[in-house]
Amino acid sequence: MATAATAAAVPAGGRPYRCRRTRSRCGPLRLHRLRLPAAAAAAAAASSSPLAPSTSAPPPEGGGRLVAELVGAFNELTERMGEELATSSSSSLLFRALKLALPALRDADGGRALARALAVAASLADLQMDAEVISAGILREALDAGAVSMRDVKAQIGISTAHLLHESLRLKHAPSKLDVLDDESASALRKFCLTYYDIRAVILELALKLDMMRQLDDLPKYLQRIKSLEVMKIYAPLAHAVGAGNLSLELEDLSFRYLFPHSYDHVDQWLRSQESECKALINLYKEQLLQALKADDELKRIVQDISIQGRYKSRFSTMKKLVKDGRKPEDVKDILALRVILEPRCDGTSSDWGPRACHRTHEIIQALWKEVPGRTKDYISRPKENGYQSLHVAIDVSEPGKMRPLMEIQIRTKEMHRFAVGGDASHSLYKGGLTDPGEN
Repeated sequence: MATAATAAAVPAGGRPYRCRRTRSRCGPLRLHRLRLPAAAAAAAAASSSPLAPSTSAPPPEGGGRLVAELVGAFNELTERMGEELATSSSSSLLFRALKLALPALRDADGGRALARALAVAASLADLQMDAEVISAGILREALDAGAVSMRDVKAQIGISTAHLLHESLRLKHAPSKLDVLDDESASALRKFCLTYYDIRAVILELALKLDMMRQLDDLPKYLQRIKSLEVMKIYAPLAHAVGAGNLSLELEDLSFRYLFPHSYDHVDQWLRSQESECKALINLYKEQLLQALKADDELKRIVQDISIQGRYKSRFSTMKKLVKDGRKPEDVKDILALRVILEPRCDGTSSDWGPRACHRTHEIIQALWKEVPGRTKDYISRPKENGYQSLHVAIDVSEPGKMRPLMEIQIRTKEMHRFAVGGDASHSLYKGGLTDPGEN
């Protein structure tokens, strides 16, 4: 029988659709996570537990406490990374980067620099970037804080990572080439970035911009608006262009919040007013759909795992609907959404089981609820030009005497989901064989 892993609905204002990339499980499995290098594991074993009582002085720099912090950060990042990234050379690279950056950042800016470095690394790991990009994210914060030098990176990490950092530093200053952030100039700059910079450096810079936007309250209001305009004009669309959809949504919402605070508050309050009912509805519909999918004999035969995720519409997306169509908030239809992710079974006859499972799921949904005519989009039979595949269905869940917003349901396989959320750039790293720094 198919197993299920249903993710909790994301609260209003939260981050929708947290993702994780793994390759198809057909064929031999790779490691499920990166393994701690042997030397570090031995050091961690030798160190005392950070939770154990101690009657002696705190351990010196580089002692048990530092090892515990290194191991904790290492494990947190590797848990976010996909199976395909779990190689010994990737493990070694990531640990060396942490070993270089952690001691240098622990006391910088009261420890905030270290927190930012790990937040950037976590964002990159969630985007399923390789260990070199994640390491560069950690080290970029250390470089910006003056805690390490490029010479340190070259000597202890490697030339390739140093080059990636150099590219990201060049990209950092790219917006200064513009005198006015008009649409034409911003579009030209985005194309320039995608054409002339290492795509991995672009994604690294996007993660750094997201971390910056999360810290904007620390800046004067005029800087908040300047940086938010830059993100709205350049980086949020750039994130969308490389396929990092979740990152793009958060960049848009944060920029919206600082550029138009009154409009943001209006939309936010309305969406929050729907939160309790929406959360209950999403949980109800998820459970109904999950039970129907698990009970289907054909899906039992061809699918080994089913997960269903829920989300609310983003603030910026809602605002665009209101402005574009002159709608009232209550007329925005797709604030409810579910995403069904299917993992087909693996054997010699399973090549078409993914698309078949998606279309069978669509048939089950049609039997459960009323499908809205003319709003179904089958990007599985006819993928988008960038390779995106998914089946989108709009469902009317209103009841007699109770009008409700339409609910959108996306149906895809795990492999389709990895591509859709990880993005074209992340996908191209795998196709180009750049999952393991030792293979370069």
